[in-house]
Amino acid sequence: MISVIFDLDGTLVDSEPNYYESGRRTLERHGVPDFTWEQHSRFIGIGTLETLEILKERHGLDAPLEQLLAEQNAAYLELARTRTEAFPEMRTFVELLHARGVPMAVASGSSREAIDAVLAGTGLDALLTTVVSAEEVARGKPAPDVFLEAARRLGAAPADCVVVEDAAPGALAAHAAGMDCLAVPYVPDTAGDPAFAGAGLLFAGGQREFSARTAHAWLLSRTSS
Repeated sequence: MISVIFDLDGTLVDSEPNYYESGRRTLERHGVPDFTWEQHSRFIGIGTLETLEILKERHGLDAPLEQLLAEQNAAYLELARTRTEAFPEMRTFVELLHARGVPMAVASGSSREAIDAVLAGTGLDALLTTVVSAEEVARGKPAPDVFLEAARRLGAAPADCVVVEDAAPGALAAHAAGMDCLAVPYVPDTAGDPAFAGAGLLFAGGQREFSARTAHAWLLSRTSS
């Protein structure tokens, strides 16, 4: 049976505005007042820790990385509990898979606390009970570690897993894990990125184009082939 591994942020839920705002607040607190959405968008699909490592070096921040991470996580959690919405078609997709008994997991670059807060706040925690945070593995995306650990916890072979992703680093991680990818770019302009070229199914228009039933039918065709 096919198992499905979902990325969380930008794939299942529209959390990127919360990540941007929490990052903006953190950088502003440390003397960087002009962090823009355009700058943030370059880090979509990369874990918070890896993002802060780059920003700390780029802006010459004195604060320890652990402090920056704690501050951003605290700001994000405050926003995540009340402001995060699941994409409606993605929720429908999860419900369709759950009804068929398809094994599912979430594998995310976010902290475990942030993942749990978002899943609980959207009610998806009732359907998605296997969760892997990048904090629990050696390397974040584009390394395959989170996806391989999710497969291990599901008891599934990587070749029997399909990853649902919105960002190029996640698509690269899926490929590196030996898994097929169902790609729904959060930023539609990135649909031509070579990372998405090997996706088994690509919704180039992003969430506005994504169809739960089309994705479900594609998965069923893979299972029967």
